[in-house]
Formats: sequence, C-alpha cells, structure tokens
Amino acid sequence: MIVFDLTCKNDHTFEGWFEDKQSFELQKERGFLNCPVCECPEVYQTPTTFGIIKSQGSALRKKKTEKNAEILGLETLKKEIHRLIETNFDNVGSDFAKEALKIHYGVKKPRNIRGSSTEEDDKMLKKEGIPFVKFPYPEQSGDS
Repeated sequence: MIVFDLTCKNDHTFEGWFEDKQSFELQKERGFLNCPVCECPEVYQTPTTFGIIKSQGSALRKKKTEKNAEILGLETLKKEIHRLIETNFDNVGSDFAKEALKIHYGVKKPRNIRGSSTEEDDKMLKKEGIPFVKFPYPEQSGDS
C-alpha cells in the first residue's frame, strides 16, 4: 500500500491509499476519485511532506510545524463553514428572531436563515421551542 496526499481543484487536501501509483492513475482516469469535502472529481497528487528527526531541535520544529498545520486546518474549516452559511442561508440581519418566529408558526415558508439576535431574543426563542445555533461570524466591512 502507498499513501498519496491529494488535492482537489478547490484546494481541499486529503489522503488516498492505493495499491501502487498505477492504481491511483487508473482510479483517476475512471472518475472514481472525488474530494471528500466538496466531491469535486478534479483531483491531483501533491508532494508528500516527511522528515527525519535528527535532534531535539528538529523535534521541536516538527511539533511547531504540526501545530501551525493544525491552526491552518482549523482556519480553512472555519472559512468553509462561513462560505456554506453565506451560500445556503438567507441573511435576515437583526430580524433573526422575528423571522424565526414567523417560520416556526407557519406565517412564512420554512427556509435556512442567518442573522443576529440579542440575549433577550435568544431567551424568547428558547421559550418558544425554536432551535437555533449561535456561531461566531466574522465582521463584514460596511456592516453596522
């Protein structure tokens, strides 16, 4: 078995396990390889990083590099979540609680919404039995 680092055209990186290089090429030709994040079929092999630890300094550098990679991975995940929210949820701004109530009671058609709410809004929504999730969202320039 051989492990390849793979990347899709949307820059999602993941591992693939193959019997050999030919097996990878054959699966790619037949369209059997898809990105596990976005299911993009345009996947290519990327250089695999590895290292040999020779001293304590090398071990510390490796640990720091792994931590940086973990932070970058979390940042990538956060950006992907924000992209999915922006793409799939209607922004109702500060009217979030009002819109959630209208949807909950059938005044408006059900749909995914996003926006802001106050602590009082949150308490009221919980009391009404309306499920919601608070998610930190980056400030947009020009928003108040």
